Amino acid sequence: MSNTASSSVSFNTIRSTTARTAAERDSVLADPGFGKYFTDHMVSIDWTKEKGWHDAEVRPYGPLQLDPAASVLHYAQEIFEGLKVYRHADGSVWTFRPQANAERMQRSARRLALPELPTELFIESLKQLLAVDAPWVPSAPETSLYLRPFMIANESFLGVRSAHRAAYYVIASPAGSYFAGGVKPVSIWLSTDYARAAKGGTGAAKCGGNYAASLLPQQEAYENGCAQVLFLDPLEGKYLEELGGMNVFLVQKDGTLVTPELSGSILEGVTRASIIQLARDRGHEVQERKVSVQEWRDGFASGEIVEAFACGTAAVVTPISVLKGADFTVGDENAPAGKLTMALREELTNIQYGRTADRHGWMMRLA
Repeated sequence: MSNTASSSVSFNTIRSTTARTAAERDSVLADPGFGKYFTDHMVSIDWTKEKGWHDAEVRPYGPLQLDPAASVLHYAQEIFEGLKVYRHADGSVWTFRPQANAERMQRSARRLALPELPTELFIESLKQLLAVDAPWVPSAPETSLYLRPFMIANESFLGVRSAHRAAYYVIASPAGSYFAGGVKPVSIWLSTDYARAAKGGTGAAKCGGNYAASLLPQQEAYENGCAQVLFLDPLEGKYLEELGGMNVFLVQKDGTLVTPELSGSILEGVTRASIIQLARDRGHEVQERKVSVQEWRDGFASGEIVEAFACGTAAVVTPISVLKGADFTVGDENAPAGKLTMALREELTNIQYGRTADRHGWMMRLA
């Protein structure tokens, strides 16, 4: 056991007695997939209304014990984050903009009436986990270690109020290349029967309920030969919002990027913000505004809109070749990925993997 302090919270490390051998770990890292395998350890930190954050541990990965009356099981008081860890050519281990994830988790906590985890403690939790599980960060091209920090209300109480007890955890899963055969454009299904989130709801928070709401329309997308679903605004049903787990961009022929404005029902993506910055660095205008599905259809037909892509932590940037609706199709399934789309993707991944200069100080070394 060891103890390391972060502010007023100390971490206790309990190493796993059943950790995988180097050979077993290498076997997993050879073909990790996404979210299929998990590292040997996890982080846990408890919170109570009386004591605040306490009992921080790095402990062996394993099941959680929850009372059947735990608030999260009945009232969905839960939030999470997602970020990646990258191994650079010199063997060092880095992550991308963790402060932004910490701040978004705080915003999500406020909306879900959960306690806010301080940024310093959020980042320290990542460092503590990587201090023991750094060997799980793969080194093959375009691979990473995906981190999933999450928080649940675990008070045993069936009254409808914010919980007085919660727990924060971090688990980690090695991730293979999202596009194993190279980056290829995808088809997107336009959902007109379902909304992802409503005005005044939890759309801007990263909580499980938003993703649960997207699963049925995502199934509809698969049935129509599409990889993802695109949601429209819940009020008028004509403005683009976001995909099930990604933000969306259109590229005009003059190089202007257009993306739906943050309306309160759209998640403020860290990758989204990074793409906007990199595009502006290149001299491109970026418009954050309402953009209708009709504008996309008309723009593609006239040649005004020449590229479309989605972005998020898992895939980074995904080119979109086709938008399908119940009675229309926009795009060409055989069209190649857009030049600006791929240039922005390459620049961002080069920063993340340490292949190019990090002008904005986005990378943080963890191990």
